[in-house]
Formats: sequence, C-alpha cells, structure tokens
Amino acid sequence: MKLKVTVNQTEYEIDVEVEEEERPGLGPIVIGVNGGANPIPTKASVSAVSSNAVVAPLAGSVARILVGEGDEIEAGQVLLVLEAMKMETEITAPAAGKVSAILVGPGDAVQGGQALIEL
Repeated sequence: MKLKVTVNQTEYEIDVEVEEEERPGLGPIVIGVNGGANPIPTKASVSAVSSNAVVAPLAGSVARILVGEGDEIEAGQVLLVLEAMKMETEITAPAAGKVSAILVGPGDAVQGGQALIEL
C-alpha cells in the first residue's frame, strides 16, 4: 500500500506493508439473569426418591398442603400447591392410593425433582 506523508511541507511517498490481523470470533452470547457470571446448574441435585413419591415439577415453595397422612386419595386429586414467581401450581395425584408420608411443610423451599409426598 502506498501512502503520501507530508513532513515540514515536503511530501514523501511511502510503501507500507500491512499484515492481516486475526480478529477473534464472537464468543457465546448469554441472555438471562446473570449474563454467565455465575453458571446456573442444569440439573437439580436431589436424593433418590421411591417410585411411589409425588415429586416437585419445578423449584418453588410449598403454599398449601391439602391432604394428611393416611388420607385415601383419587387419581387427579390436588395434593398440595407450590408457589413460584407469584404463580401457583397444583400438584395432583398420579393414581389413586393412600398418603403414607408428607415430606414437606407449608413454606418449605423445594427443588425440581424433590419428593413431596409418598403414596
């Protein structure tokens, strides 16, 4: 590449060699709460539960428990209500049976996949 440079009112023609610079590509684009500053785990770490347990489908807190230990329940009956981000989610019985244990209490924080009630 040729350039013209003026120094003290004298023009000079200069040949300049330009080396191509490698520009770094775009990194990952993170859209969300923390912009990648603190990675959010993708899996909830909860202990194993029995096959008869009703588990939380999402993280939240227990708003209300509508059954007691020893109660006979029907399939589809609402067992308890979870609250997450000011929204309530009804947790229903997957099948008819008897409540053998309630593993959480009102106001308890729960993680997705955590056992709530055993049938």
